[in-house]
Amino acid sequence: MKNKIKKIAYGAVSAGLLAPALAWAQWGSEGLSNASAADLPSGTIWEIVGNLMKWLLGLVGFVGIIGFAIAGVLYLTAAGDEDKIGKAKNAMLYSIIGVIVALVGFVAIQAIQAWLSGGTNTQF
Repeated sequence: MKNKIKKIAYGAVSAGLLAPALAWAQWGSEGLSNASAADLPSGTIWEIVGNLMKWLLGLVGFVGIIGFAIAGVLYLTAAGDEDKIGKAKNAMLYSIIGVIVALVGFVAIQAIQAWLSGGTNTQF
């Protein structure tokens, strides 16, 4: 049984390592010049990572706000039960911390991007 699992794991790892080589074959002899013809994004790795981080921070902020709304509903429906009120207050605290972390992360990314680009970056 262990040998079978090892063979499956080795096969999956090999397939994962060979997948980029197989994908490269579709470009032919021209190399990556067909990337723009295939409507692939043409950006630097820094732009791609920056956009991904902005998207993830936006998602964290959205989830934090939804969590705060749910905590508010929990607080309103606690009906005087101290345990439920305590859980609702903890949920509010954690959702506020989540929103603050998302905002600090967004500001940090904007500041680092401005510092590394050598100018001011006020785009959002």
